[in-house]
Amino acid sequence: MDTLTRRRFLIASGVVGGAALAAGATAYTLHDILATAGDRPSDPDTRTLVLVTLYGGNDGLNTVIPYADPAYHTARPELAYKPEEVLRLDNSLGLNPGMTGFKRLYDAGRLAIVRGVGYPKPEHSHFRSMDIWQTGQPDHPGSTGWLGRWLDATGGDPRHAVSFEPVLPPVLAGATTAGAAVPPRSNATTAVPAGFGRTAPGEPPLQARAARAYADLVEVDAMVTHLPPTPAPGGSAAASGKAAPKPASAAPRSPVAAQFDLVARCVEAGVATRVFSVSLGGFDLHADEKEAQQQQLTELDAAVTEFVERMGRSEAGRDVVVAIYSEFGRRVRANASQGTDHGTASDLFVLGTPVRGGLYGAQPSLTDLDDGDLKFTTDFRDVYATLLDGVLGTDPARILDGWSGQVNGLLL
Repeated sequence: MDTLTRRRFLIASGVVGGAALAAGATAYTLHDILATAGDRPSDPDTRTLVLVTLYGGNDGLNTVIPYADPAYHTARPELAYKPEEVLRLDNSLGLNPGMTGFKRLYDAGRLAIVRGVGYPKPEHSHFRSMDIWQTGQPDHPGSTGWLGRWLDATGGDPRHAVSFEPVLPPVLAGATTAGAAVPPRSNATTAVPAGFGRTAPGEPPLQARAARAYADLVEVDAMVTHLPPTPAPGGSAAASGKAAPKPASAAPRSPVAAQFDLVARCVEAGVATRVFSVSLGGFDLHADEKEAQQQQLTELDAAVTEFVERMGRSEAGRDVVVAIYSEFGRRVRANASQGTDHGTASDLFVLGTPVRGGLYGAQPSLTDLDDGDLKFTTDFRDVYATLLDGVLGTDPARILDGWSGQVNGLLL
């Protein structure tokens, strides 16, 4: 295989950047992460965080539904769920009908719902609000992610914070280092010669490295596109890091489920990674929201529930905490297109064995509004501080510009 042709192909298809190859930067692969198996600290208090970003601004009022509040039905008469449709948590709140797994985890005490999460002087711009959430700095424009700063403070090994998304999210970018991006799929893996993944005698080291990275992407693509999750720990697949044989009835995995499959594989292998980043988009629903959002939440519910239940079956998995957020909620009143426009405060989910399930934070009023928006009752930095302290074992004030408030009782 012509190495120059392959190099151009790899750059054009996004497998590695041309600047990275020219500068000698190392592209991380799944095998690089799995190679850290056994390097994890032996401290029994060491836990793992899986941060899930819902891009687009998920409608919190149709996710955790105040079905008993007349103001909810008045504000969105056609968009609102009827009391008999929701999955009831108590006599006033219920989950979206698509979240049957979350309801099961809530009943088992492994799902916490933090209500009214937001920040002062909220932004309605997707980009600015997501920037605030990912930097953890609502008071001023930030240039580093809150988990990137954690990575800086703990030695700066990129493999300690891993994203299985197409690109590395800003939340994992620090001042001196950044996490490792290992995309679960690549457009490079479609109908191309197998020779792109093989090295050639005498090939320059960086191009050989690019070839191995490409081969790894092909393997990962095959795994997440066709295979079901690896079996529960104890089997040879998890221990060896090799994919299980493809069953005849295997169906393609959803993108978010594929990301969780890779996280589970790494956790069960005992890798050194302390933070994983996962995402799901498609929540910016300005029209015909009800059915579309329920489909999105059903996809999320299936992937997260399967992952949390799988994690509960292994020692390493029982130290995993999942946190799910979106850049903002939606306005209380439905618009004329039976959707909702950009709002402010919303719900944040925390799941896993180390979680003390239940409801946290005050429920925002649907009548005492800020120009049509919910008033936040919990600062998102309280949640971040809780995760930094209780999951990552780090002083939150070092990472969050002196912030020290927490959500009391959230973690066991």
